Amino acid sequence: MFQGLRTAIYHADNLDKAKAWYSTLLGKQPYFDQPFYVGFNVGGFELGLDPNMSGVKKGNNVGVYWGVINAKEAFKRLLELGAQKNSEVQDIGEGILVATVRDPFGNVFGIIENPHFKIE
Repeated sequence: MFQGLRTAIYHADNLDKAKAWYSTLLGKQPYFDQPFYVGFNVGGFELGLDPNMSGVKKGNNVGVYWGVINAKEAFKRLLELGAQKNSEVQDIGEGILVATVRDPFGNVFGIIENPHFKIE
């Protein structure tokens, strides 16, 4: 069911500055660039920038998402195994589905179904 690590998301209150900084750092432009999210393909993994700072404390805000083939099935299985719903499966655009749960230990565990992202 799980395909490996896909995405590390960094929250940034100034998305334009963060996009410029990470573009310089990584030596490439993002493959996904929207006002609500920017994604870079870094060696087959995604570094994401999220401008939403709701409930986020600076310096402690990386979200990791595990790649899955079917987000709805994976979400259901996580709940069956005792995880608690954190955010429902949602389509964030272009057929990309994400969701998060809290594992039994309180950690946020993310899943992502992304038909556009390919490992380099």
